[in-house]
Amino acid sequence: MTTQGSKRRACARRGCQRQDTGTAGKITNCQIGVCLDYATSRGRTLIDRDLCLPKDSWIADGERCAAAKIPSGVEFRTKPQLLQAMIERAIAAGVPFARVTADEAYGGNGPLRRFLEDKQLGYVMAVSRDHQIITAAGKVRADVMAARVPRSGWQRLSCGAGSKGKRWYDWALVATTGPSHRLLVRRSIGNPAELAFFLAYSPNPAPLRDLVRVAGIRRTVEESSQAAKNEAALDHYQVRLYRAWYRYSTLTMLVLAFLAVTRAAQFPSQAPTPCPRIQRRDTHRGLARDGHTTGNAR
Repeated sequence: MTTQGSKRRACARRGCQRQDTGTAGKITNCQIGVCLDYATSRGRTLIDRDLCLPKDSWIADGERCAAAKIPSGVEFRTKPQLLQAMIERAIAAGVPFARVTADEAYGGNGPLRRFLEDKQLGYVMAVSRDHQIITAAGKVRADVMAARVPRSGWQRLSCGAGSKGKRWYDWALVATTGPSHRLLVRRSIGNPAELAFFLAYSPNPAPLRDLVRVAGIRRTVEESSQAAKNEAALDHYQVRLYRAWYRYSTLTMLVLAFLAVTRAAQFPSQAPTPCPRIQRRDTHRGLARDGHTTGNAR
């Protein structure tokens, strides 16, 4: 799952206002769209999207909504609520996927996590360092739990390929009071003080390498978004009306999906290549290979 921002000079377009977007890296006139990405071992593409309409400047302004042809029944929904709606549509359409992954804005949302758990959908979602983890001793911050991991509790694993080869990190898995919930911690090899935290839920037992792989696949969200812009002109639209935005984004996703399927057809399906073991000077060896599942929605 990704949040896609598109900069705009004027605010007459539906959903546009001055707001923070990671695309621009600042507060500017833009529209925010929430996109659902589908990734497998053979490719990835965007499969759904929803427009995030601000509550005060748009939903509460009936005349403005009418001018942009926004249906009267459209209500304000937060980004996690938009993501939940898209996952519900994916389930209803019979899309096969193993786990869901998303960034902190979604991983820290309790209702979204409970929805996934009720559906028995595993997830590996980023959380902040001050996220409260429930342990036998009570609630403890994620960064405090990471500081308690012994040297032998870290394993060096690759979470997937990057622009310069495999991305290696040290990983630790911390148990909670629930057997299905665990805290996944990623530590930079070059800068051990640089940590990232993920809340992992698995209806069935899952090895560390599978959770690490899912956390690493989160990178494909940005790749799909960039590919949609470069190859399918996702951010080149000039539409102003609500339905026109959905029509344009749907066409963009169709083009991107066609390119993904065409590319996958050019290469035979292959089993994942085992990762080499790495000998560490100060700790034990890492696991030998990455995991593999059918697919992941994000």
